[in-house]
Amino acid sequence: MPIVTVQQGPRTVELKRELVARITDAFVAAYQIPAETVQVWIHEVPTDSWGAAGRLTADK
Repeated sequence: MPIVTVQQGPRTVELKRELVARITDAFVAAYQIPAETVQVWIHEVPTDSWGAAGRLTADK
């Protein structure tokens, strides 16, 4: 059973639904496996808890 982990900033429930559906579809197509075997875990990190290029993402 494939498990896909996505680390990202906060997104709407609608966007996360779409992401999970598309990731699942990609695994079904590539591996020819049932959708029920694909798990997608979304870990959301607040914008004040990560940075890039020396700055907090919340400060951009």
